[in-house]
Amino acid sequence: MKTMRAIEFIGPSQVRLRDDAPRPEISDGEVLVHCRYVALCGTNMGPYLYDGRWADPKIARPPGWLGHENIGFIVESRAPQWPVGTPVLAHPDDYNGFAEYIRSKPAGLARLPENLPDLAEMIVAQPLATVLRAMVRTGPVIQQRCAVVGQGPMGLIFTHLLGRMGARQIIAIDQVPWRLKWAMRFGASDVIDASSEDVPAAVRRLTQGEMVDFCVEAVGRPDALSLAARLPRRQGRLYVFGVPHHDEQPFPWFHTVANETEIITSMGPECMEYFQTAVDMIVRKSVDLGAMVTPRMPWDKAVEAFQMYAHPETAEGSLKLTLVL
Repeated sequence: MKTMRAIEFIGPSQVRLRDDAPRPEISDGEVLVHCRYVALCGTNMGPYLYDGRWADPKIARPPGWLGHENIGFIVESRAPQWPVGTPVLAHPDDYNGFAEYIRSKPAGLARLPENLPDLAEMIVAQPLATVLRAMVRTGPVIQQRCAVVGQGPMGLIFTHLLGRMGARQIIAIDQVPWRLKWAMRFGASDVIDASSEDVPAAVRRLTQGEMVDFCVEAVGRPDALSLAARLPRRQGRLYVFGVPHHDEQPFPWFHTVANETEIITSMGPECMEYFQTAVDMIVRKSVDLGAMVTPRMPWDKAVEAFQMYAHPETAEGSLKLTLVL
């Protein structure tokens, strides 16, 4: 049996590196990708911390589990039009992407240009694709006041794209103060430090009492969602994008119903439909997101990398943290 390197979740806030994980075998219509870069994602943190629904011991956690942001080269192909040697953004068909090799289908691939000066920065195309998919359903934002709760990588992408889409005001909110400097860099018009400010009051002041037309929640924690629900104006829109860790959690329903807030949600692997568009936008410089692919850490530092991602308050400058194989 051929083996490979992989990361395995073994307990709350614990991962281990393996060099004996089974290497996947491909079938007709599939490719094998040798990964060069694998990024961490906020959706990995619930499973990593065993938080909420992810604490269930019945959940299978095979080697490589839940990695899904991969850049590499096709080394074996049984899919027409996808020859060996092609550089790709790849989605692992089984979501076991924290691994040296992954198995993918063409629907989960995007072709990358040859000889890119910085191949690693293309990893941001995956989260960009998820935001593009979400924004199909945002409704109009031109000339509107917007807020984004959470300025990790996903929130920063929303902040950046809302500006490119013509929003008149983009209020970036986070309880990790150093992230707000990045929010300004990526296009926020105003920032609020949620660790020290009354956020609804600050939004009311910044909008001259109007509140926002459109608010994105990009964190996934109960406190962030409850906060985001109090920021839209009457009959405004709330986009629940952060993946919740709990099947049930408190929510200000009376306020939301009385405010007649429209709620929109987004989650799912359908973002693969937007992979090539996201890649092309980065290559054409329609967006400027490559700077957030930081830090880039050796594969053998994965234990430290997960700790950094789970605790951004102690890891200044850590955004789209990427492991290098």
